[in-house]
Amino acid sequence: MRILSVLFLISFLVYGLSNAQISPAGLKCEYLNNPPVVDVVNPRLSWINKAKPGERGQGQTAWEIRVSGTKEGLLNGKAELWNSGKIVSGQSFNVPYSGKKLASHQECWWQVRVWDNVDKMSEWSDPAFWRMGLLDQSEWKARWIGAPWQGEEALPKPSNPGAPMPAQLPPPAPLLRKKFSVGKEISNAIAYTTGLGYFELYLNGNKVGSDVLVPNQTNYGKRPGLTEENIPLPDNFREYRVMYLAYNVKDLLSEKENVIGAILGNGFYNPAKYWCGAYGTPRFFLQLHIKYTDGTEDIIVSDESWKATKSPLLMDMVYYGEHYDARLEKQGWCKAGFDDTDWEPVALRKPPEGKLIAHMAEPDRVMEIIEPVRIEKLGEGRFKVDFGQEISGWIHFKNVKGEEGRKIEIKYLHPYSPNGENSYTFKGGEPESYHPRFTWFVFREVELDNWPGDLTIEQINAEAVYTMVETTGTFRCSNQLLEDINRIWWRSQTDNMHGGIASDCPNRERSPYTGDGQVACVTVMHNFNARAFYKKWIDDIIGASNEETGYVPNGAPWQPGCGGGVAWGAAINIMPWEFYLHYGDTNILRDSYDAMKGY
Repeated sequence: MRILSVLFLISFLVYGLSNAQISPAGLKCEYLNNPPVVDVVNPRLSWINKAKPGERGQGQTAWEIRVSGTKEGLLNGKAELWNSGKIVSGQSFNVPYSGKKLASHQECWWQVRVWDNVDKMSEWSDPAFWRMGLLDQSEWKARWIGAPWQGEEALPKPSNPGAPMPAQLPPPAPLLRKKFSVGKEISNAIAYTTGLGYFELYLNGNKVGSDVLVPNQTNYGKRPGLTEENIPLPDNFREYRVMYLAYNVKDLLSEKENVIGAILGNGFYNPAKYWCGAYGTPRFFLQLHIKYTDGTEDIIVSDESWKATKSPLLMDMVYYGEHYDARLEKQGWCKAGFDDTDWEPVALRKPPEGKLIAHMAEPDRVMEIIEPVRIEKLGEGRFKVDFGQEISGWIHFKNVKGEEGRKIEIKYLHPYSPNGENSYTFKGGEPESYHPRFTWFVFREVELDNWPGDLTIEQINAEAVYTMVETTGTFRCSNQLLEDINRIWWRSQTDNMHGGIASDCPNRERSPYTGDGQVACVTVMHNFNARAFYKKWIDDIIGASNEETGYVPNGAPWQPGCGGGVAWGAAINIMPWEFYLHYGDTNILRDSYDAMKGY
């Protein structure tokens, strides 16, 4: 009996010591949830403390962080990368990693526990993750590649801003592929990759990841002929950058023959728009690191050994739309066993001047699926579909049968601005599905012309596409009008969030005006966890400034047609300051100070 009493007392004391009234959650590294790639040498770690129901006045008085190279090791108490021990501090935001020096490719699993205001300790948090990218530019072995039927030169811009379509259209989007073999058991495989302007990565027939319209838009490098544009400005900006992504592809690899591939889009790299400065034709870059259980490693890179052909995506332009002909699909083009003898060797492409940096900002995703609220038949094969709210994105039709050669015209309806063109041509036979890839449209309604048969709700939906930021602010009141205004504002804001910037309008200009950005940033920061989003955009603005004169252009990433006065350039002072006020981050002021002072 005495033994049981002692055990009960010990259990009670242990429970009491660890029964903190707060617990850490929402772990982030560099403002992101489990970032797949980070190139900050000492990443900053953050968490929030949640109080138990009914608790008030609680706070953190100390923390402890442990970091391991594997999840299993972490959960077993291993902390070979960093064990901070108990640190007496109320800080829970941007705690710098202070463990062993991290190498390129290092995977880091971490947990935190905290002590409340009566010094009771919490349980360890759920595990979180980050991966280091390539920390030295000399580690890149890949080469930029593109379609052999295209040269380096970008499409010419139209002669006036109101031109409905450029006189010269791009050729079909390139498909790229490479075969390689794996003969050993794989322990890990990470693809570091990017494509300009947009790309999709495929491996053994599977699209890799859920990102769309990637990478985020940046000032990719120097552009020819800028001084001849309508706003002359020397191309001597402070910094040029290209963002690369990282994907864990271990589960998609076979221990035999594999095929990796990509499809490229023009995006803002080759936009053919009056107010845009183009860079060149689409290009692709990949470095796949495969680690084996025996400790060895293979690196698969983009180089002249790859092959290319034209895709069914006949035309893609971020301002003008897409045309897709399914009759030209190459079934199994990214699978082993496909015959690519009629494909051409790729062409090596000039690297952009921009430095390769980790994609440490949220990408665009399909964020909402919206069902039709009304389908109206306008005539034989003609339908109008109403989705009940205006969105930025595209339609997605599924499992539709049409005879070979039937071409559907898709018109995205907007009362104030043209949306670009979109069409799909059936290959015939089995049911077919389609959505655009390398542009977006702004619409509430669409008109479909030459649709095969009847159109049902099950066959079509709309997909709202925007940057994957977290909504953190809500508004409720007894006045329906005020609630509607807030809802409409929220939709308008997300419609404009693409590629790591907030545009002035999501359909016509799609430009990253700094004046619009600084005016809206306070409201956005009230309503979204937009730390990584604005960190990236502020870096764009700093990079677009002139180091000698302090001049800040009127858009960043800069487009030669962006116009405006001091209220635009002053974003370099306003946005970092508002970032600090809203998010309590002094690092943004430190990192921006020289450029702010220069302006």
